[in-house]
Amino acid sequence: MTQGHARPLDGQVRLLTKVARMYHERGVRQADIATALNISQAKVSRLLKRAVDVGIVRTTVTVAPGLYADIEEKLEQRYGLAEAVVVDVSPDADDSETIAAIGAGAAAYLEATLAGADRIGISSWSQTLLAMVDRMRPFTVRGATDVVQLLGGVGVAEVQSHSNRLLGELARMLGAEAVYVQAPGVVAGPDIRDSILDGALGEVTLRWRDLTMAIMGIGSVEPSDLLASSGNAFSAAETASLIDEGAVGDICHRIFRADGSPVLGALDDRIIAIPAADLRRIPRRVGVAGGERKLEAVHGAIAGGWVNALVTDVRTAEALIDRAPDVSAAQPAR
Repeated sequence: MTQGHARPLDGQVRLLTKVARMYHERGVRQADIATALNISQAKVSRLLKRAVDVGIVRTTVTVAPGLYADIEEKLEQRYGLAEAVVVDVSPDADDSETIAAIGAGAAAYLEATLAGADRIGISSWSQTLLAMVDRMRPFTVRGATDVVQLLGGVGVAEVQSHSNRLLGELARMLGAEAVYVQAPGVVAGPDIRDSILDGALGEVTLRWRDLTMAIMGIGSVEPSDLLASSGNAFSAAETASLIDEGAVGDICHRIFRADGSPVLGALDDRIIAIPAADLRRIPRRVGVAGGERKLEAVHGAIAGGWVNALVTDVRTAEALIDRAPDVSAAQPAR
């Protein structure tokens, strides 16, 4: 009796295996399998599904060299990120090489994910975003409708072209309208800020509230060479006071601490940039930064929810994972 029951089971396994090998290894179409085995195409489909369910067919994803899918998944899980993109850099890469690699990764990310209807905000004075734009190719179809500066883009004449090129070139690549913030990033006081935002930049402030995506560099407290030379950086004394208050970095000149909490006060009241509340309402907020000098800032940006997607280098990603608790390990076994 036992043998009588075993034979149909063995026959079923044999059929499952035969159908699976014909389809997955030999590339035979389901209709042709049905004809060859004198069964219906619907049964072929059921057998293929059953072959997966019982473990005859198993899916293996082979990760290409230079990709870090496991590290990306850990970053997403431990920090609650919607998406992480981790790029390869050599262990002895300097700052310029790291910036170039992250910029290339961000360019590839945009080329793969933009669908044409996005209204994009972009921060000014970012060397990494400049590297991104320099490595992008023009879209064959429109990649976005608008590209809007998130921070005052007027600076010292010698470096003004950097800010203009960042926005203008990205808009040109995407076939989108470029919207400039014709004001400096930092002004003398809140009265001047309010006058500019309510007056000349009134239309821009409305556009900020309608964005679907933001692409932003993440700054450390000490300004980059580009920002420092633009005339839009805080003074040395102001930077020192920010450090005393626990500041580790900024996004669009919105300063934050290691836990991501904002540093508010007199300096924040002088900023010509998207308000923090409007920034946080943007559905997709992509931070593009990395390198040892930016580690504290990147950590604060994701810990505080300033960004919900990140493009960074593998060494920064590994350091971020080491800092974050393993949520899955902390959960009780079921």
